[in-house]
Amino acid sequence: MKNIAILGSTGSIGVNALRVIQTNPDKYQVTALAAGKNIGLLYEQIKRFRPLAVAVKEETAAIELKGQMTQSSMPEVFFGTDGFIRLATMTDVDTLISAMAGSAGLLPTYSGIKAGKDIALANKETMVMAGPLVMAEARKRGVSILPIDSEHSAILQSLQGHPREDVRRVILTASGGPFRELSLEEMSKVTPEQALNHPNWDMGPKVSIDSSTMMNKGLEAIEAKWLFDLKMNQIGILIHTQSVVHSMVEYKDGSVICQMGVPDMIIPISFALSFPHHLKTHIPPLELEKVGVLNFKKPDMKRFKCLHLALKAADIGGSMPAVLNGANEIAVESFLKGSIGFLDIPDLIEKTMASHKHHPIDSIETVMAVDRWARDTARSKLEKMISKQLI
Repeated sequence: MKNIAILGSTGSIGVNALRVIQTNPDKYQVTALAAGKNIGLLYEQIKRFRPLAVAVKEETAAIELKGQMTQSSMPEVFFGTDGFIRLATMTDVDTLISAMAGSAGLLPTYSGIKAGKDIALANKETMVMAGPLVMAEARKRGVSILPIDSEHSAILQSLQGHPREDVRRVILTASGGPFRELSLEEMSKVTPEQALNHPNWDMGPKVSIDSSTMMNKGLEAIEAKWLFDLKMNQIGILIHTQSVVHSMVEYKDGSVICQMGVPDMIIPISFALSFPHHLKTHIPPLELEKVGVLNFKKPDMKRFKCLHLALKAADIGGSMPAVLNGANEIAVESFLKGSIGFLDIPDLIEKTMASHKHHPIDSIETVMAVDRWARDTARSKLEKMISKQLI
């Protein structure tokens, strides 16, 4: 029986993780749940799964949640980053599902690793910002970090039974998002509502926008570097619109092993929790005869400038990926609010990166300081961008 804490239980990954847990009550038990602002859904989850503790983002939300609960159903309630860390480090927890969106997941996830918890990782920003520190701590503590992202799960599965020294490269597949066929002029007119409408996957707002800009694939490339101990020149990216082949591993002899399946996050979540076993799910089988043709092509770096910037940040290394991530989060938030246009997202990120003098990262505190600098700098440049647009 695995005792599981979920950071981000009301998001798409968290909801699907709870479905996996509910389907396997003899194998998994919910010990703690953490959410942001969706108190209504969290309350329903508390009633269904009876966790020992929960955490929310704001103190006001914690007070509201306590007011909804009866004494008989009341777990301990915490709030803020400290609350998330308390859940991640609970003695009763042995497996932590890290599914919070953005950089907010870094400190709780890293704290969970330091406390000896195995990690099922959906928060790619943890690896983007602090990959070398996270992997070093995991090795030190003897804990596993198993990916939930469909692409990294595919790589993990395609590596099974093969000597790691035989790997030539890995190939991440990308749907290309909803704008893969648009011109730059057409992309300049994209609205947040259009960008949130992904053709293949059901994801949260942040990940949906990152997918539409292909920043998501850049972040995944950086994550793959650290998860699988690769050099960046060992990571390829192909647009695969059907989202059937989730990623591939190419070996030195020319063999290419891929993992395929219907595009449903239940599959990688289930595998991360049951590794190395494949438990039965209710996902329908993949019927390749109905899929027909599988297409692959290289991404257009001019159309998807965010992907270019992510790979550039990875090549520079050190503090630059954390700057990329912080600036991207400000840019995405601003786009969703309607403050900037779709093509302003990469421009804001590029301007922030250009202002940064990169340096090594030797501690989580250094990473968080870089993140603060990136956000402050991005906000400052954002104000200038908006002012110019108003003139």
